[in-house]
Amino acid sequence: MAELFDTKNVRSLELFYKPTCPYCAKVRGFMKEHDIDNVIEVDITTDAEGLARLVRIGGSSQVPCLFVNGKPLYESDDIIAFLSRLLEDKEADRA
Repeated sequence: MAELFDTKNVRSLELFYKPTCPYCAKVRGFMKEHDIDNVIEVDITTDAEGLARLVRIGGSSQVPCLFVNGKPLYESDDIIAFLSRLLEDKEADRA
């Protein structure tokens, strides 16, 4: 699923998560390990407006969910695969 998201024109990244979710921790750990700091993080346990937006746009309160330019991407492995491709593309652009 992550391969369906274009990494070349990413304007906004927003991660919806719950602090107690192990899959969310996996994604957040990957982001920390790779110094990915351009992602807005939304804790849906404390941000009712964020939760409502997640459900309205994504159709579910499932987390983790990464909004890529406002489009939802679910599943921790898919999110990490997308972020990995994003990092690879940035490295290639620097070379």
